[in-house]
Amino acid sequence: MSDATRVAPNQAPPLVGHDVVGGDAAMVEGLLRHSSQEVVDSLAGLGRLAGSAEAREHGRLANRHHPELVTYDRYGNRVDEVAFHPSWHWLMERAVGFGLQAAPWESEAAYPHLRRAAGFMAWSHTEPGHGCPVSMTYAAVPALRADDALAKEWVPRLAATAYDPELRPAAEKSGVLAGMGMTEKQGGSDVRANQTVATPTAVDGDYELHGHKWFTSAPMNDVFLVLAQAPDGLTCFLVPRVLPSGERNRLDVVRLKDKLGNRSNASSELELRGTWAQRLGDEGRGVRTIIEMVAATRLDCVLGSASLMRRALDEAAWHVAHRAAFGGVLADKPLMRNVVADLAVESEAATTLALRLAAAVDRRTDPHEAALRRIALPLAKFWVCKRTPMMVAEALECVGGNGYVEDSGLPLLFRESPLNSIWEGSGNVNALDVIRALTREPEVLEAWLTEVGQARGEDPRLDRAIEGVLGMLADTATLEQSARRLAGQMAAVLQGSLLVRFAPAAVADAFCATRLGGDYNGTLGTLPPGTDLPLLLTRATPTLP
Repeated sequence: MSDATRVAPNQAPPLVGHDVVGGDAAMVEGLLRHSSQEVVDSLAGLGRLAGSAEAREHGRLANRHHPELVTYDRYGNRVDEVAFHPSWHWLMERAVGFGLQAAPWESEAAYPHLRRAAGFMAWSHTEPGHGCPVSMTYAAVPALRADDALAKEWVPRLAATAYDPELRPAAEKSGVLAGMGMTEKQGGSDVRANQTVATPTAVDGDYELHGHKWFTSAPMNDVFLVLAQAPDGLTCFLVPRVLPSGERNRLDVVRLKDKLGNRSNASSELELRGTWAQRLGDEGRGVRTIIEMVAATRLDCVLGSASLMRRALDEAAWHVAHRAAFGGVLADKPLMRNVVADLAVESEAATTLALRLAAAVDRRTDPHEAALRRIALPLAKFWVCKRTPMMVAEALECVGGNGYVEDSGLPLLFRESPLNSIWEGSGNVNALDVIRALTREPEVLEAWLTEVGQARGEDPRLDRAIEGVLGMLADTATLEQSARRLAGQMAAVLQGSLLVRFAPAAVADAFCATRLGGDYNGTLGTLPPGTDLPLLLTRATPTLP
């Protein structure tokens, strides 16, 4: 006789074995819009592996077994190493092997940055923490190009699709990874208040650094871009982890941060005591030198947040499609259908905007694309990243108590959800950057108007929202005070214009009726009567082969 207490009925099966790329209609449509079927096909293997049981298990283990700081070896020698679980290395090896780090900068294939962006989003479904060193490696290349000699030396190493975690001179490795150290404990985002001092040596371009870095992620990476005060002002420096001689550079890891989320990734405090560095760019132009790295990492913050949204949507849609309650399957309940469909709208808007930004990187020499990227990156970073915690929390609520336990994976997503709003500039920093761009670079407003203007006349709610933005811009006296409101509205209008032009009519209509409509209160699950919920749910619910 069976014991009913030993079997759990009415449970959704594990969501494994699906294609994270091919099963995401918004992603596939975006790739085809901006590139080709060949790019979609090239991501098929990554998409299937990202949705596999094997990858999900490695993601779970990498977060269960956190990195550990080893300050001294058994003999008492200072080593400052971080030990990772084998699953971390499994994830990193495949991320680098798929070319999700700096490979696009050296690629001769078509649409390399768009392909990489889609791959980064898809592979982040496995586990988001290891995306940090991958992202910093990608972002280091534009900054390195401030010095031809250093770029020639380091970019091919960063672009190599071989993962080599050993601490050895970079010239002896098959591939290297990059990090950065900008913030300090007294200033945070106010990097001009940095106190780390750079003293020139007898060798031209070489310096010694003395100071403290408050938040340096991935301290086991091979090279770091660091800001410090040189004689002529704040300057950017290249700091290798291991010197060409084989001796370790003086990078003392004080401690690893005990963080809310992103716990698989080691984030550290560093002390620099006579640390050898090479100047990157001119003295006094550190912010200008590293700003391209910041822009690239902001793009990855948008990509990472869009990935979190889609992963959370997948889990919610999968659960309600298999869970019965109150006399029927949850996915057939009108209110639950409204909630999950609204989650799908939020996810599709984020994915569509993220891929549009990535496509702009592939067209860097186009003046419109460059200007649009300048304004749309801080807009998207502000808006998409800020909406992620709310969206992930609502998805968790769809799964209910089962989603609140660690085994579901949703607590990990929720802890991760605020991160991208904080790193690489908080909401205020990005909203003020939008104001700075609008007031100093007239071409960026023209680029935004040109982009959203392509959908003008297609939806009256979008047209009214565009006029509302222009009205806010006219009130220059309160521009800074209203920076968040302006940034949010400009970002939502940009999303709406893309959906009106390219998405299925049901998706665009649902977005414009809520995010741009007059009665939206910010609560998900409030799509109006008449919304094509079946279509939205079909696009949202994962399918297995």
